[in-house]
Amino acid sequence: MKVRNVVSWSTLISSYGVHGMGKEALRIYDEMVSRGVKPNCITFISILSSCSHSGLVNDGRRIFESMSKVHDVEPTADHYACMVDLLGRAGAIEEAVGIIRKMPMEPGASLWGALLSACAIHNNVDVGEVAAYKLFELEESNASNYVTLCGIYDAIGRSDSVAGIRSRMRELGMVKTPGCSWVHVKGRAHAFYQGCIPRYLRRQMLWVLGHLLEDMAASEYEDEYLSMCYEIIGY
Repeated sequence: MKVRNVVSWSTLISSYGVHGMGKEALRIYDEMVSRGVKPNCITFISILSSCSHSGLVNDGRRIFESMSKVHDVEPTADHYACMVDLLGRAGAIEEAVGIIRKMPMEPGASLWGALLSACAIHNNVDVGEVAAYKLFELEESNASNYVTLCGIYDAIGRSDSVAGIRSRMRELGMVKTPGCSWVHVKGRAHAFYQGCIPRYLRRQMLWVLGHLLEDMAASEYEDEYLSMCYEIIGY
């Protein structure tokens, strides 16, 4: 390109970040700054997200601190949400909570959602409950927040709490739509819902798996592999 502006640089940073190539995104960011191109608020969202998806915690901290001190860009709620996501994924839940407490604005749903997701990854029920109940206030009809909290309770063996949340969901008339994948075969669309596979498709899948097993070179793993396949399709 004859002219490279902040838009083209930021787009390239974002593209690397989306594909988990955090170090490449950082290299592009540093090159952009070294060439005298001033990063804007979108640039910082792109690079912080890149650091988050690649686990580059220290780099993310450094860039976040440089926003106002070096580049004169005041962090917005989206930047704080990126930092909470970055720290939360790395297991630094308390530091993420500290970021929220220092925010000059009121935390929104995206930020509490990032914190709740981090708590689900690391089974942090204490902070997870705080984040979830904040989301219940902000997003009354979002069933996913209830499901995520249920997952945390289930992971630590609190079946009574799971039952309580599910009861509350029924009272509110909430239904969690199951995950679904569509596969087109010979002009026909087949829908695969989470936890629900039609019997005729199970038979066909087992038939295909049987032929695959016959072709497997590592025959000593056949029994283990077949058991896993049966478990996946619920046969």
